[in-house]
Amino acid sequence: MRNTNFCLIILLLFLTACSVNPVTGKRELVMVSSAQEISMGKQNYAPMQQSQGGKYDVDPQLTSYVQRVGNEVAAQSGVSLPYEFVVLNNSVPNAWALPGGKIAINRGLLVELESEAELAAVLGHEAVHAAARHTAKQMTRGNLMQGLVVATAVATSDSDYGNMAIGGATLLAQLGLSKYGRNAELESDYYGMQYMSKAGYDPQGAVQLQETFVRLSEGRRSDFISGLFASHPPSVDRVRANRQTAAALPAGGQRGHEEYQQAIRKTMQNMPAYEAYDEGRKALSEKKVDEALSLANKALNLYNDEAHFHALRGDIRLVADKYDMAITNYNRAINRRDDFFYYHLQRGLARKELGQTDAAIVDLNKSLEFMPTASAHYALAGIAEQRGDTAAAIGHYKVVARTSSSYSKAATVALAKLDLPSNPGAYIPRACAPDANGNLVVSVRNDTGVQVSSVVVAVSYTDSSGRSALKRHAIRGQIPPGQIASVNTGLGPYTAGGNCPVEVVSARVAE
Repeated sequence: MRNTNFCLIILLLFLTACSVNPVTGKRELVMVSSAQEISMGKQNYAPMQQSQGGKYDVDPQLTSYVQRVGNEVAAQSGVSLPYEFVVLNNSVPNAWALPGGKIAINRGLLVELESEAELAAVLGHEAVHAAARHTAKQMTRGNLMQGLVVATAVATSDSDYGNMAIGGATLLAQLGLSKYGRNAELESDYYGMQYMSKAGYDPQGAVQLQETFVRLSEGRRSDFISGLFASHPPSVDRVRANRQTAAALPAGGQRGHEEYQQAIRKTMQNMPAYEAYDEGRKALSEKKVDEALSLANKALNLYNDEAHFHALRGDIRLVADKYDMAITNYNRAINRRDDFFYYHLQRGLARKELGQTDAAIVDLNKSLEFMPTASAHYALAGIAEQRGDTAAAIGHYKVVARTSSSYSKAATVALAKLDLPSNPGAYIPRACAPDANGNLVVSVRNDTGVQVSSVVVAVSYTDSSGRSALKRHAIRGQIPPGQIASVNTGLGPYTAGGNCPVEVVSARVAE
């Protein structure tokens, strides 16, 4: 009877989760509602932008142009979504869509396009991903296979900043940059061409776009491989399908070559500066400090208005322990763009090194408003610990310890030192088992990441007179991280699988 009821519940869930795809008209299993999609897209749009370099705001006319084309194409979908389009300050050629119509295109892709029709093809393709609920379907497949998974971090290969984000992005954000299946890509190509054609664009722009991408993929350009090709892999099949689709659509339409070249002119003129910046970032990551500084200066000499260039020079000064100079450069970056997390984070770290803790706290908290990072939380934890604010330090260390960042291990150690004495049970789990004579054996495992000692457990039991009693047992010696130690309490009888009447009451980090 239980199995029958369970099957009926599962069947009911499947039936209620089936919905009509607003683009294709097909019935599909989607266990995420449209309202949830819109909410998730809205929630993740800002941190996703931050993790991908922030808005490209030095050429607002280009952003307005992209938004106009995007809105014209998305309007043809017939799907009522709060569409938004943003240009990101990122050199890697890529574009992505979150549920609910939140769409982004990188500066690095825009400089590869030739016409407004090609831009319409890219934005139409992304609009279909949102309208056809492709990410929601990916989430549904993931839920059915492995249950609801929530990611604590988003790490992307096409950003200097993506691997810093924590907490503010869930599995949804990862799916926003993940590789779609072949059917989803072909579907987005097909309906995206319908949209662009209805908006008055020549669908041949989509054919030319895919032909260009295939040529670039054959040349194996590394920036394309880490960007667009990773999430939207091109293929000869897609080119062939686009040709067939274009042949069935009305011939002609706007190409917009001159209009596009006019819109992209300023960005194209500044490409040498961004190329120097990208090379400088790479040099700094390889610890070639002098080369990085030379390239940062080159980028600034070519185009002084870009905040990223000033931040690069600030990072170079920070690495060289020249904190005052680093702060000067971060100030210049913030004066040009004050809504990007990284500049505030780095200035906060520099100020912390100089002992300017009040100002550092302001900067670090400001950075967290834009995008939560392990480095900001770890720095704030250190300041709080230094000031004797143990509760605040523990709160920040707990956030960092749950991440996979480079700070995680150090945060785990610091957290254990601060919190273990007053909260040992949270770090040292216990288990109960009987020995050969039925006496209770208590085992504890060290989950702190540091060596611990002086572990004491308290066992609740009923004495011979029937009264409740408590007996403490010390576990001798030190317990290395991840290891298990045991003590035989001599109390019994204890039955395997029964309630474990034990609490870890004290422990300390070994000296």
